[in-house]
Amino acid sequence: MNFAAISAALPPTAVTSIDGLPFPRIASGKVREIFDLGDALLLVATDRLSAFDVILPDGIPGKGVILTQLSNWWFEQTKPVIQNHLFPNQAGEFLRRGITSRDLQLRSMVVRKLKPLAIECVARGYLIGSGWSAYQKTGSVCGITLPAGLRQADRLPEPIFTPTTKAPKGQHDEAIDDAQGAATIGAELYAQVKAMSLALYRLGHDRAMQAGMILADTKFEFGTDDAGNLFLIDEVLTPDSSRYWPADQYAPNQSPPSYDKQFVRDYLLAIKWDQKPPAPKVPSDVIQRTQKKYLAALKNLLG
Repeated sequence: MNFAAISAALPPTAVTSIDGLPFPRIASGKVREIFDLGDALLLVATDRLSAFDVILPDGIPGKGVILTQLSNWWFEQTKPVIQNHLFPNQAGEFLRRGITSRDLQLRSMVVRKLKPLAIECVARGYLIGSGWSAYQKTGSVCGITLPAGLRQADRLPEPIFTPTTKAPKGQHDEAIDDAQGAATIGAELYAQVKAMSLALYRLGHDRAMQAGMILADTKFEFGTDDAGNLFLIDEVLTPDSSRYWPADQYAPNQSPPSYDKQFVRDYLLAIKWDQKPPAPKVPSDVIQRTQKKYLAALKNLLG
């Protein structure tokens, strides 16, 4: 789909729950609902919004559609690098399984049943966020010693792999080093996903630059089938899983503006919320500005 068709299909109000489907619900995440189709899974991205690992009472209208359609685009772009969890011919899969709602189709994926890896695979090309915080304290990130004198948002000499644990919902992921990652999933598989994450980051960074954006960092998820084959799963290179900056506004020694929910984080920090449930309501203008950021990233990439 092109940008105009996706933006025209966004709902006027946020879809924060998915009910009434004739499939067993097997999991509910911060954004996605997972249903069992028997021979496959149905992943449905809601418009729910989370910040500081807490789901907020207000969603972003159409956010799930944007995330799904952008992921589908990136899954196609990354096919030469790695296979992914999508069933071929998604439209045919929807029809075969009686999924006829246009909104539901646009926010859904029919995917293979795979075993997700027990780590989050984070690749960074710039020193920002938790990486910048760790560097200020220790001069390193996830056990990787970096050159002295780097500034906030500086581009790193080479992209680095900085995995984390997968914490239960409501808890924070913890940064781990190579030794901890290899101990968690096995040395051979860890080496494979490390190399794959860095290759995917470089591809994403190059494509983003062509679209006038900088991909500062991103998180990938992988899964394996019964034969141990590796697949790219979940979402990929979206504003929810990645940090994109406008290239023409980038400058080091600051936190550059980003195409994500930073407006929401800034608002919550300004009102001094304690980052514990229940989360406060978010003003409509903050919601609208955040939606525009997601749409801008989509438009830049899809053209």
